[in-house]
Amino acid sequence: MHYFIFADKDTTLYEGSGSLNTGLDEVLEIRKDISGTGATVDVSRILIKFNLTTISESIVKGIIPVPESTITGSRYYLNMYDARPTNMASSQSLYANPISGSWTMGEGHTYDNPQITEGASWRYRYGKNDGTLWSAVSGSGGAWYSGSGYEASQSFNHKTTDMRMEVTDIVQKWMGGTLVNEGLMVKRSGSVGNTDSGSDEGSTVRLGNFSFFSSDTHTKYPPTLEVMWDDAKWLTGSLSALSSTNLEDMVVYMKGLRPRYKEKSKAKFRVVGRERFPTKTYASTPSNLTVKYFPSASSYYSIVDAESEDVIVPFGSGSKLSCDSAGNYFNLWMDGFQPERFYSIQYRIVSGSGTVDETNQYFDEGFTFKVEM
Repeated sequence: MHYFIFADKDTTLYEGSGSLNTGLDEVLEIRKDISGTGATVDVSRILIKFNLTTISESIVKGIIPVPESTITGSRYYLNMYDARPTNMASSQSLYANPISGSWTMGEGHTYDNPQITEGASWRYRYGKNDGTLWSAVSGSGGAWYSGSGYEASQSFNHKTTDMRMEVTDIVQKWMGGTLVNEGLMVKRSGSVGNTDSGSDEGSTVRLGNFSFFSSDTHTKYPPTLEVMWDDAKWLTGSLSALSSTNLEDMVVYMKGLRPRYKEKSKAKFRVVGRERFPTKTYASTPSNLTVKYFPSASSYYSIVDAESEDVIVPFGSGSKLSCDSAGNYFNLWMDGFQPERFYSIQYRIVSGSGTVDETNQYFDEGFTFKVEM
């Protein structure tokens, strides 16, 4: 299962505009602006927070496994989507650390004149009028926890791509009560106050500027926290398996697929495979209506945005088909998808997994549905 939650709040902190709040900007930036002489280096950092209540309640109920970087645990990924970065000329990394105190998103924009100074900024947690600094370090720039298990990272090779950064260790600490969830600080390597000239932030090396869509974007690319776990169950009852010969020439169809699903629904999708030309037999039930099951642990589904063809749920350990006495199926939680959009379902069936005769078949048969509000 892949489940997505959308950001509760986010903003960018700009060093060069110490008390500016940008809580309603449509783009989040990790910038590095260097003066012509190299004497001044101003950077920016991203704050982002997700409400984990639904996930926490599901863990307590045993629906989602506890966060662990294991096969049996749930794993977590910060997804942020590329929004036309500039001057990316070097391989580099971004880091995410848990924020060590509360903050207010605010309602400012970078272009406001006069500037909005209420809400989080480079200097202040809640705004200039409140006056609460992030820390006593001159200039500040946020506050975060660091060290082993308190930092996630992702490398970028000369150009940006969409971010999918694993943050399981950090979420594990939030869920376990080691830390209070105040969100994530996303940045290049650097110190509080940007005082370390030996780091990516503090050096005079020009690294370009990252841009990602924010939760206030008018596109379909707001940041998400993705939780992934293996929810496959395999209880075939009296069903028979599709043979290797059946799998070589097979028809795949879905039972009960509806054209629309409500945003808050949790749906079960059923998929059936049968041989294209069933052998003629004398029986009370037509052979082409006999349900058989796909290979266990090697049959997958994928969810794709029908318009843009962006992969929302990839083939993998979090998208295995399940099976019960009525056949193969998988579950989806619709509130993790963008409403008022169409999605298509694709399948990958692996036969003879791990052998010299292993085959991979992909089925894109036009199975689509819409998530609506």
